[in-house]
Amino acid sequence: MAGTPIDQKDGFIWIDGNLIPWKEASIHFLTHALHYGSSVFEGEKAYNGKIFKMEEHHKRLLRSAELLDMPVKYTVADINKAAMEVVSKNNLVDAYVRPLIWRGSEAMGLYSRDCTVHLGIAAWAWPPYFGKEALEKGISLCWADWIRPDPRTEPTEAKASGLYMISTLSKNKAHDRGFEDALMKDYRGYLAECTGANIFLVINGELHTPDPDCFLNGITRQTVIELAKQKGYKVHVRHIMPEEVLNADEIFVTGTAAEITPIGRIEEKTYKVGPITKDLMQAYMKLVRGE
Repeated sequence: MAGTPIDQKDGFIWIDGNLIPWKEASIHFLTHALHYGSSVFEGEKAYNGKIFKMEEHHKRLLRSAELLDMPVKYTVADINKAAMEVVSKNNLVDAYVRPLIWRGSEAMGLYSRDCTVHLGIAAWAWPPYFGKEALEKGISLCWADWIRPDPRTEPTEAKASGLYMISTLSKNKAHDRGFEDALMKDYRGYLAECTGANIFLVINGELHTPDPDCFLNGITRQTVIELAKQKGYKVHVRHIMPEEVLNADEIFVTGTAAEITPIGRIEEKTYKVGPITKDLMQAYMKLVRGE
């Protein structure tokens, strides 16, 4: 993130019911989440002072915590109130919101139930994830070396911090190669998603998107499918072979941070930002801004 380092910003972060000055929001070195990945999170965006799909995000947050065996004392309504308090206290109108649930530092070892479960929420102003130019020309993708895992090996339904390790490795390597992001396959060899965004192909005027049976079924993804159907576009949710990207007329990705971002290139294959992508981009922005 350009500018002031994220840990040195001014403002407040909500932790366990208290608003703490941003620079003082720290945890102990022996925090279980730091050593063993016992944490889950959400990525949300506020538009005009309101968090889009807030209820859905916080229901998923609690479901993720449940999947990681972390009992949380807060309800969805509690988290909704806290998130809006953070946005308001930091004087934000359009913002990125990050709730995180994690295990604390009372014990060290794989057994985690002696460690307190904590909840924190931060919010800050964040420009378009891939930059404004990407919305006009599209971003570039390369194929990742890492794959999305079998659900029998990881709790892939959860938005768990540990599951993003391979996303970080893949995105770092993509940047090293001159690309903006990486495109991942799943454990069976099917097309999966990018490092933090779901993917859609437009083929002969119809939308095709991978079945999220081993990766996160994004809230933005679900919203875009609803929008597309309302506009009369046919949507196919299915297993997609990687080579099918070569047959696509348009490709775009979806995510809370990415919103709807077009793809301009995958390896050496180029794509235009086509009319269906533009139509859905416009519809999505009207929806999130309540227009």
